[in-house]
Amino acid sequence: MKVISNSPAETEELGAQLAARLAPGSIVAFTGDLGAGKTAFTRGLARGLGVEERVTSPTFTIVNEYEGGRLPLFHFDMYRLGSSEELFDIGWEDYLARGGVCAVEWSEIIDDALEGDVIRVDIRRGDSDDQRVITITGGVDT
Repeated sequence: MKVISNSPAETEELGAQLAARLAPGSIVAFTGDLGAGKTAFTRGLARGLGVEERVTSPTFTIVNEYEGGRLPLFHFDMYRLGSSEELFDIGWEDYLARGGVCAVEWSEIIDDALEGDVIRVDIRRGDSDDQRVITITGGVDT
């Protein structure tokens, strides 16, 4: 499915709509340039899951955990990882076993470790500053 978003609010709303269809163990793998809207989409996922905490980019912490919604949300930023081998150092398997939703920014860095029905969300800049072209494939009927 390809969607044109004309604002961060529209990008968040698309994330909220997708969240309604996620199940325990879902992995949402993001690709897109710096500042493309990956964290905005994840804010929408959190809202759609019923998470009330403020969602921020986990760039320096690698993972932020959000509880209190229909499912826990584990928001990863793999930008600082050198390869998928480093996933085991951060407890990736433990997060998968906890039955939450894993939202993974810069997923291309660890692509070889992503298994199963991964939902892929590619976010690219559109024709204007706020416009984004969002392509969602896999995992759920989109």
